[in-house]
Amino acid sequence: MSAQSLEQLRASKCVPCEGGVPKLSKAEAEAQLAKLVGWSITVDGQRIRKDWKVKHFMAGMRFFNLVAEIAEAEAHHPDLHLIGFRNVAVEIWTHAIGGLSENDFILAAKIDELPIQLKSV
Repeated sequence: MSAQSLEQLRASKCVPCEGGVPKLSKAEAEAQLAKLVGWSITVDGQRIRKDWKVKHFMAGMRFFNLVAEIAEAEAHHPDLHLIGFRNVAVEIWTHAIGGLSENDFILAAKIDELPIQLKSV
C-alpha cells in the first residue's frame, strides 16, 4: 500500500475485515502516519493513538459521541479513553488482524475532521 493523502483517506470507506488481510508493515504504517497530525504508533507498531485535552468533561463526551457516529457508519470501532475529566484519547487498530490496516488511517483522518472543544492554554 502506498501512503494516501488526507483527502484520499477522508473520501475512502472502511472495508469490512474479518481477518485474512495482511497487517501493514512498519514502513507502510509510518509512511501513512506522516499524513496525519498528532497521531502516534503505539503498542509495538500495532495501533495508532491520539490524545487531546478538552475544555471540560462534557466536551469530551460530545466528542466521543461524534466519534461513535463515524465509527458506526464505517463499521470500524476504536477504543475511546477518558482519563481524569478532560484528557481524551482514541486508539485504533484492526482487531481481526491484530495490527494496522488501511481502515485505521481512514478512520483517523475522519476523526480529525470532527469539532472538538480543546482546553485553552
